[in-house]
Amino acid sequence: MRLFAAAREAAGTGSDDFAVDDGATVADVLAAAEARYGAAFTAVLPTCRIWVNGDAAPVDAPVGAGDEVAVLPPVSGGAA
Repeated sequence: MRLFAAAREAAGTGSDDFAVDDGATVADVLAAAEARYGAAFTAVLPTCRIWVNGDAAPVDAPVGAGDEVAVLPPVSGGAA
């Protein structure tokens, strides 16, 4: 799992490894992350986009042991 911006800050890390069982989904990985990182991460998650191996993915998308799940919060900023 890769975590960016506010998700990284809430989790206290930019990456982590989660063991996944056969038939696991993005939702399973996110539930494990919420259990590991707590309320601050859970609060950020609804605003995030989730990608698997570089492609946007729904929460029911299957995830295997070699897949990378990325959690991308909205980004603000730019030139004024």
